[in-house]
Amino acid sequence: RGCHSHGVFRVPEYVQKLTKGGVDPKGKPRVARDSQAALLVNGGNSLGQIGATFAMRQAIERARKVNVAAVAVNGSNHCGAMAYFAMLALSEDMIGIATTHALPTMAPWGGIDCILGINPMAIAIPAGKESPIVLDAAFSAVARGKVKVYHQKGIPLPEGWAFDSEGNPTTDTKKALEGILQPIGQYKGYGFALVMGILSSVLSGALFGTELGKAGSNPKPGKDGHFFMALKIAAFEDVTRFKERTDGIIRQMRSSRRVSGVERIYSPGEIEEETEQGYRKEGIPLNRETLRGVSEVAVQLGMAPYSI
Repeated sequence: RGCHSHGVFRVPEYVQKLTKGGVDPKGKPRVARDSQAALLVNGGNSLGQIGATFAMRQAIERARKVNVAAVAVNGSNHCGAMAYFAMLALSEDMIGIATTHALPTMAPWGGIDCILGINPMAIAIPAGKESPIVLDAAFSAVARGKVKVYHQKGIPLPEGWAFDSEGNPTTDTKKALEGILQPIGQYKGYGFALVMGILSSVLSGALFGTELGKAGSNPKPGKDGHFFMALKIAAFEDVTRFKERTDGIIRQMRSSRRVSGVERIYSPGEIEEETEQGYRKEGIPLNRETLRGVSEVAVQLGMAPYSI
């Protein structure tokens, strides 16, 4: 879907977590507490994608019976792009919501101490003939993984993405990685990140903020938390009518007069869906640094090196 900061780019990181970082490659998530519409899942110190997928599927299964279900997760690890989990609900004619906390890479608005994660949230809403609305956003101006991609490529950051360690705006990727990310919408981004972090970690008993460790170093394995919800549309509104109205809203947004230089208005997730369709036909472009990282870990694991 074009989210390269959460794709193959992270293979070396995940291999390190599974081989030396304390993440259990055989870890199995389980339901630790069942309160009908509310579940607590323990990820079993598995890779985060495994625990998160299990938890979202539990939310969907329970929502089939009770219409709305929420699942808090502890005992997990970094789980990647949140849109994937929210989108699992789409085929069930449900709205999916997913959020997670992250290692601290931001400061509270007005501060310079790196004590808050960017704590992203994704919401997936079914449509009819139009593409579903899929909003996946961290509450920083940019994900730290994207800063690392820019650093790999030797490209300066756009203004407004990061501060250095003293709280000064910077476009230097090295200073940004040593410093803090800017929250989106200033104090509003800080507030949203704080709330999503509490939903993802405090509610489930997982660690929060600096309790988890520092960005750039290995976090404490099996201490991440997430939060998922599934809402069955049919419990609130006729599904066909809901999808038709969502289509209408998307078309209304698209019909807006555009500022000079803008050729098209997109709904959230539309660019990513079109990117996915293209990549599935043409292949996924990867830069040489990413391929080199994959090749190096392949050799470490006794596999044939990837030809660059």
